[in-house]
Amino acid sequence: MADYSRGGDRRGQQDQHPISYQIMKAAAVATMGGSMLLLSGLTLTGTVIVLTVATPLIVIFSPVLVPATIAVVLIVGGFLISGVFGVAALLVLSWMYRYVTGKRPVGSDEIDKARATIASKAREYKESAQHRIEQVTS
Repeated sequence: MADYSRGGDRRGQQDQHPISYQIMKAAAVATMGGSMLLLSGLTLTGTVIVLTVATPLIVIFSPVLVPATIAVVLIVGGFLISGVFGVAALLVLSWMYRYVTGKRPVGSDEIDKARATIASKAREYKESAQHRIEQVTS
C-alpha cells in the first residue's frame, strides 16, 4: 500500500488548510481583481476624456498638422535613404578596391567572364566591320 501521508495524494491537501486561510486567499484574489478592474475602468475613462478633448483640437489644427507630418516623414525618409546610399557606395568602393588590388572579392569571376565575353564580341564586330568596309571599297 502506498503511504499517502507524505504528499503522494494531493487530493486531501485542501482539507489540511484551515478555513481562515482559504478566506484570506479569496479576499486577496478579490482585492487584486477588483483593483485591476478599477484601474482598467479608470484607464478607459481617461482615454475617453482625452479623446473628447483632443478631437476638436486635432480638427482645428489639422491644416497645420497634416502638412507638418508629411514634411517630417519626407525629411526623415530622405535622411534614411541618403544614409543607405552612402553605405552602398562605401561597399561598392571597398569591393572595387579589393578587385583592383587582386584580392578576388565575391563575384569577381563573373566580372572577368563578362569582360572576356564583351571583348570577344567586340573583336567579332570589329572584324565584321573591317570585312564589310573592304567589300564596299573593292
